[in-house]
Amino acid sequence: MNGTKIIKGAILALASLAMASCASVDRSYGEAEGISVTSLTELPAPASTLPRFSPMAVVEVTVAQDESLSGTYVIDETGMLDFPLIGEVAALGLSPTQLAAVISSRLSGEYVIEPSVTVSTINAVPPTVSIGGRVNAPGTYPIANATTLMRAINSAGGFDDYARSDDVLVFREVAGERYIGLFNMAAVMRGNLPDPALYEGDIVIVGDNPGERRLDRILQILPAVTSSLVLLDRIGN
Repeated sequence: MNGTKIIKGAILALASLAMASCASVDRSYGEAEGISVTSLTELPAPASTLPRFSPMAVVEVTVAQDESLSGTYVIDETGMLDFPLIGEVAALGLSPTQLAAVISSRLSGEYVIEPSVTVSTINAVPPTVSIGGRVNAPGTYPIANATTLMRAINSAGGFDDYARSDDVLVFREVAGERYIGLFNMAAVMRGNLPDPALYEGDIVIVGDNPGERRLDRILQILPAVTSSLVLLDRIGN
């Protein structure tokens, strides 16, 4: 489990009550291989919401003490930035401030005395969330229009005629661990549960009739992951 602290088999009592109230409906979850069910009550938030570099990003680097080093650079498909004097820098997943600090550290002393480095993104792409399943307009939306789960669903045209408002999944990766949150949006819209925050890279799937859409089927469309998937249950209201 790579040091992760996950409570296997711990299911919220709240979820059990909800399951008992609809025993005639197949609400199976967490049955896929590699899935663990946790007693967490909310999805963990990313440690930082700062912009992060992705492959093929174009950046502007300025070194105040040496204009010959300043210029436009491209992070290649492997996430590396080839910078004069110091060679390749692993930029994938770094923020502009972090990348500037790495470049400054490697220039310092041997090449530039106390370098002052700034990095900015030229071809910045607005952070997005992906919304699919039983919504009227599935697709990718700017996080600015989908800061919460309710806003995201509204941005995607709302639930369609076959949506299950109590069967809304949010997939999120935090510190190399993937989480799945199961939310009852009917309870959220009534004000019985808080409207959960969304973050860049989240995937929202609105479920339909349980006989047609099971969690294990949804997992089949996701790329294979090396770390365990954790199901966070929020069925109860």
